Amino acid sequence: MNRALDLLQPYPFEKLRALLAGAQPPAAKKAIALSIGEPKHRSPDFVAKALADNLNQLSVYPTTIGLPALRESIARWCERRFGVPAGWLDPARHVLPVNGTREALFAFTQAVVDRTPDALVVSPNPFYQIYEGATLLAGATPHYLPCLAENGFNPDFDAVPAEVWQRCQILFICSPGNPTGALVPLDTLKQLIALADQYDFVIAADECYSELYFDEHNPPAGLLNACAELGRSDFKRCVVFHSLSKRSNLPGLRSGFVAGDAAILKPFLLYRTYHGCAMPVQTQLASIAAWNDEEHVRANRVLYREKFDAVLEVLGGVLEVERPDGGFYLWAKTPVDDATFTRELFEREHVTVVPGSYLSREVDGVSPGANRVRMALVAPLAECVEAAQRIRNYLETRQG
Repeated sequence: MNRALDLLQPYPFEKLRALLAGAQPPAAKKAIALSIGEPKHRSPDFVAKALADNLNQLSVYPTTIGLPALRESIARWCERRFGVPAGWLDPARHVLPVNGTREALFAFTQAVVDRTPDALVVSPNPFYQIYEGATLLAGATPHYLPCLAENGFNPDFDAVPAEVWQRCQILFICSPGNPTGALVPLDTLKQLIALADQYDFVIAADECYSELYFDEHNPPAGLLNACAELGRSDFKRCVVFHSLSKRSNLPGLRSGFVAGDAAILKPFLLYRTYHGCAMPVQTQLASIAAWNDEEHVRANRVLYREKFDAVLEVLGGVLEVERPDGGFYLWAKTPVDDATFTRELFEREHVTVVPGSYLSREVDGVSPGANRVRMALVAPLAECVEAAQRIRNYLETRQG
């Protein structure tokens, strides 16, 4: 067996199951899960119809590069959303469909990392665990950048030593962040592009939460915005990852894309051809319908805004928590250690959250996730409010 498999840590939800093993929540209280970041809003009916209308495509082998019409719709969406000048994104060279960002992030790392003994992959901490697992299985070493409150829950890129950048092959960024919801500012994205040029590494921007934000007139900047403002029409060293899972409430469709530097995507396509991960044709056709429509995405944001407003009002004064910049998570500070908080809340109120320490790694004695929990506001409004009221009751009872 691949010895690198021994380096993989249990997934956060495995740790959570072990933490809650044997706990006896009150049977009279219905279970409410704020733990898994799985969208629960209704999927768009027109996407389901497009899928059903094209089930005859089950008899067709899909190509890895995807339908020209899908790549065209994605390129045009990027132009509209991120201010990319028309013609910069060539659908044939700068866009690849993928089966969700999780699959793509993992595969991309395997394709890009050159297995040299000193290879580093740099990521935020806390982080989406795929970054770490993909790094280890690609034969590289993870390097973690703490995301602390004093820096707006973003890494302090200015504090990264030159020797780390020199060894860096991929820099993962996640904006809005999972679990913090923090945005990487546009000026910082430009700074990172300059560093990538200086030290010759690839920026892999995980932007799967980019369409969940609060101000309709001020959408979050992405790496493509930075390329556009810099006049970087070749998107050199820049690759973005997007998905329909959060944007369109379609986690089961397993549909997303990568876009950016054609010099990177060409060999990545070769890797994917061998990998055998082509998106089914009927899924591609349904995806076109989703990327071409924004009305359902705006309606989705309205639902999340309502939940954040209501939940934060209930939790005010009893829990240290702030509205994030984007995404659908709350990154709350706990009055006791995060594992104790999580188990006690489950035992007393039948509400499940994720300990922040399960989403981060301790480096030099510091775990950026310690004494924090992640709460996913994915359930219906009434259920999220009920969960918030139970959390408030737990805290008030504990203090009393």
